[in-house]
Amino acid sequence: MIEPRDQSEESDWDGQPWSANSTATATVLPIAESVPSVPETGPWSNDYKGGGRLAEFPSPWRHPLRAIAWGVRAAFGLVSLIVLLALLAAIPIVNFLVLGYLLAAEGGVARGGRLRRAFPLLSIAPRLGSIVLGIWLWLLPLRILTNAAADARLIDPTSAATRRLDWIVTTLAVAIAAHLCLALARGGSIGCFLRPIKNARWALRQFRQGGYLDKAATEIRAFVAGLRLRYHFWLGVRGFFGALLWLFVPTLLFAAANKTEGRLIVATIAGGLLLVPVLAWLPFLEARFASENRFRGLFELREVRRLFGHAPLAWLIAVVATYVLALPLYLLKAFLLPQDAMWFVTLVFILSIYPARLVTGWAYGRAMRRPKRAHFVTRWFARLLMGPLLAVYVFLLFFTQFIGQHGKGVLFEHHALLLPVPF
Repeated sequence: MIEPRDQSEESDWDGQPWSANSTATATVLPIAESVPSVPETGPWSNDYKGGGRLAEFPSPWRHPLRAIAWGVRAAFGLVSLIVLLALLAAIPIVNFLVLGYLLAAEGGVARGGRLRRAFPLLSIAPRLGSIVLGIWLWLLPLRILTNAAADARLIDPTSAATRRLDWIVTTLAVAIAAHLCLALARGGSIGCFLRPIKNARWALRQFRQGGYLDKAATEIRAFVAGLRLRYHFWLGVRGFFGALLWLFVPTLLFAAANKTEGRLIVATIAGGLLLVPVLAWLPFLEARFASENRFRGLFELREVRRLFGHAPLAWLIAVVATYVLALPLYLLKAFLLPQDAMWFVTLVFILSIYPARLVTGWAYGRAMRRPKRAHFVTRWFARLLMGPLLAVYVFLLFFTQFIGQHGKGVLFEHHALLLPVPF
């Protein structure tokens, strides 16, 4: 019989308990060999805490200033993250990256159930936000002066004032470009953009010391690796096409009729009846796929139906949140803005779809962590209420083709389950 191992025992490198009577021999290693060298950290090394998450929240009683700084940083990172997702969602093909991020957030909540898992890139987002904000603020006066110089050339291109203004614009452009490069080289924080003299001194010190290019390359690789671009893009592509396989045939039948009469209305009714169960189970199939990162999880309907019995009310809340937040977004498809202004519309889409994804992940994770099924009254209450609610949603969905700029194409978009964009 093997006795259980005491957790307080010290262990050697092989995991075996050590004692004074042990016959094992010990080898003394030089300090230089036993302790690996730690590379010098860069200006944004503090961003990578806990696998891409923010550092732990400091105690507000012991460190009130640190707690306030943590809250400000987290709030700025959250705003930066939402705006960044909205900008990327307005770009075709790149919006698969946004869908992958939403699925990753949903899967993180489903696995852990904690709110901080809902924002996988929240530690990196403040740095991205500060870079965008700093560049925009420094380019703003340059744009104003450039427009003034252009107006001056139209009025009197040969005057001394026009030549002087052109010289000022050129000089300022060179100085701002150099300052922005040095601010990015120092790490791209807000303080780096506000202290150009310190940036110049830092650059001179780095030039004298040498080895900056190697350290910068290491920091850039770590920063790009923290974004996990390939993972999120591939997750979004698989999630999109897997959901499309469920939605395509019912939606194709649903879009057959243009009006509520004629023979094609029979196909529309059949498509609507098929859409009701698909819309009921597909959000949780996507949550299963995102939490396990398995494409086959998108088609394990039997397992998802079994899990529904463990948390039926939570699943009902998730379904209601998903489609209640999605339905008003069809109004924004009545008139689409130009491509360069589309980010404002996608911002509304992200603000509506992101919470729905998190609620769905929470409901799926709650069902996974509950070992017993809910009472049959609770299960049937959720089923009987979910069906009519989805039927009403499908009924209203039919009329969105008459207000959307894409016509019947609006019915195939399903922004709550596919790409979070209005096109």
